[in-house]
Amino acid sequence: MAPTVKVGETIPAGTFKYIPYTPELESNAACGVPVSLDITKDWKGKKVVLFSVPGAFTPTCHVNHLPPYLQKYDEFKAKGVDVIGVLASNDPFVMSGWGRFQDVKDKLLCLSDIGAEWSSKLGLSMDTPGGARTARYAIILDDLTIKYIEVEPAPGVSVSGADAVLAKL
Repeated sequence: MAPTVKVGETIPAGTFKYIPYTPELESNAACGVPVSLDITKDWKGKKVVLFSVPGAFTPTCHVNHLPPYLQKYDEFKAKGVDVIGVLASNDPFVMSGWGRFQDVKDKLLCLSDIGAEWSSKLGLSMDTPGGARTARYAIILDDLTIKYIEVEPAPGVSVSGADAVLAKL
């Protein structure tokens, strides 16, 4: 799978739903209210790391992909990253629940790309028996310009993992 966008290009417009972290979510008695994130408005002028997973709570995503981003959060911040987002085709409530389970708090945005609609624009979705899902990939944006984009060539986490992305910052 090859992305339809390249390094040096502006990222396509898109909107994701997510549930912002609030301390009230920690009790698991509240669900939060989804809000919209507009890429071109909310990420303008920012350095953003976005990594995509096929699904929340799935084995590789849950154990090998998201946790290293949390563990290396301070290293990303030291390299000037303003926003780290994890993207999946799950709905915003599932993404928020996964973030709470992983103790993400306000370190990462757990973003919903329902039906892999935005990822499809980039050529980075995959058809599964359960419907369209986001592929496993990572993007570095600087003021909406793509500085790095890589898609996993095989199962597992290599080019989209925290270490690979940190090395490109």
